[in-house]
Amino acid sequence: MPTRPDTLQYRTSSAPVAGDPLSAAVRVTRQAGDGPCVLYERGDTWSVALGAITEVTVTRTGVRRTGPDGERTVPWTDDPAPALRELLSDLPVEDWRAYGTVDFELSYAGTPAFDELPADTVLLRLVVPRTEIRIQGSTATVRTLDPEEAQHAVAALASDEADPVHPASAPLVDVDLEQGEGELYRKAVAGAVREIRDSTLRKVILSRVVQITEPVDLASTYLLGRRRNTPARSFLLHLGGLRAAGFGPEIVLAVDADGRVRTQPLAGTRALTGDAEGDARLRRELLADPKEVYEHAVTVRTSFEELEAVCEPGTIQVTDYMTVKPRGTAQHLGSDLYGRLRPGQDGWDALASLFPAVTVAGIPKAEAYEAIRRYESEPRGLYGGAVLTVGQDGTFDAALVLRSVYQQGGRTWLRAGAGIVGQSVPEREFTETCEKLRSVSGTVVAAVAAGRTELGLDVMRRDVAEALRCPESEVDTEANLIAQGLDSVGLMTVVSKWSAYGVRFKVAELARDPRLVAWARLVQEQQVPPSPEPPTARTTAAPRAGEQVRTRP
Repeated sequence: MPTRPDTLQYRTSSAPVAGDPLSAAVRVTRQAGDGPCVLYERGDTWSVALGAITEVTVTRTGVRRTGPDGERTVPWTDDPAPALRELLSDLPVEDWRAYGTVDFELSYAGTPAFDELPADTVLLRLVVPRTEIRIQGSTATVRTLDPEEAQHAVAALASDEADPVHPASAPLVDVDLEQGEGELYRKAVAGAVREIRDSTLRKVILSRVVQITEPVDLASTYLLGRRRNTPARSFLLHLGGLRAAGFGPEIVLAVDADGRVRTQPLAGTRALTGDAEGDARLRRELLADPKEVYEHAVTVRTSFEELEAVCEPGTIQVTDYMTVKPRGTAQHLGSDLYGRLRPGQDGWDALASLFPAVTVAGIPKAEAYEAIRRYESEPRGLYGGAVLTVGQDGTFDAALVLRSVYQQGGRTWLRAGAGIVGQSVPEREFTETCEKLRSVSGTVVAAVAAGRTELGLDVMRRDVAEALRCPESEVDTEANLIAQGLDSVGLMTVVSKWSAYGVRFKVAELARDPRLVAWARLVQEQQVPPSPEPPTARTTAAPRAGEQVRTRP
């Protein structure tokens, strides 16, 4: 396709990188502000996407593109790929690369469950960044449409500032992995086992949510977590109001420019403790466990069949079959599958066939979706979905979103699941979720990690000025800030920022007296240390009599 006359061209340059690529990439994200930002690790390359010159979103009713050439929406049914191809085919950016997310619920397309989703729920989001940094070793390639933004990024790359979080002294959040839905989860597993034995459902992955109530420094959590994990891919992102940091143990797919496609299912789990003798014993146990071996075998078979739908006959190969792969605090049975896409097939076709990964859905997938909706307590969103990159040259890379921390709407949480088959034992599956959660829960860093221990009036004035887009000198501490133009979005923005200092507000609470001096008093009240109380024993509430597994009609 010929280049449009209004096509934007990136300015490309090289920049030196101080320290290791991980630290440098995180430094860039820290200075990115509240705009769209995606850090994505693949192999020896750390990519950081800053800002958005163009955004493409998929909702239940349409695919929309917004950018310098305006807004355009294309309706879709059953499969959004044709609409996505159409809107991406003439992007006004030369040699673009997009970064984004796919929610698990996109897989419901074509089923009755899809029509129950809110019409405005964004199921897929891609941004073409204003600035892209790709770090390899001690050098970064910087491509930008915003020289000032790139200048700040280059300064962060070259900074010799020490990491704000040292692994030996990071203040960690104590995450109780057995809180909340433990008993409900065991009941859900038991129900799924009965269903598998009595129906065509052969396997389903059921997950549970663990809430985190303390403020979390997500960038520091990612930095510390990546140093202690061995993921296939990792990411740190802020898109559409969602923040997440994750250490994906496997990939959904990777597609090269020449059409070679790869997927990497992991199924079958034991703990990885760091004790060589104990881990070797658990490894032998994993390889000899009939339930784990069966679970992996049927998973690989399903992945093979999904590749057959889009690949040339005879090109699919299975390598490293059922080998043990270490991933943080867990070790898994894993296999690699490769194939070559048929002429006329591309990465979107491969994604449609392989997504969601069988390792987070089940077999058959349609029946598994229904079981997931019945037994899980809330929609999955990004959990079980993918963080992906898409290139103008046809390249695709999609990391499976597991082993992650999520933040949205003032809430922070973890989530993990286990593969349920006919031989599953509820207690063992619950233990497996704990083994997976520990890959993340042990590295959740408290928000004070960056040295931010108090929220003062000067910082509050600065944050309000940013929300109002005015100089700090124009923010009157006695003035009604709502009357000055601070809307609900601005209020939510400052509430989110101030939560990093350990203070918690509701927007309505600030709106009752919308003066900065009043808010400062509320902050001061929250930051007064509580009076010491005598220690009490930690107790866990017993399940209520007759408590049932949560279901949806």
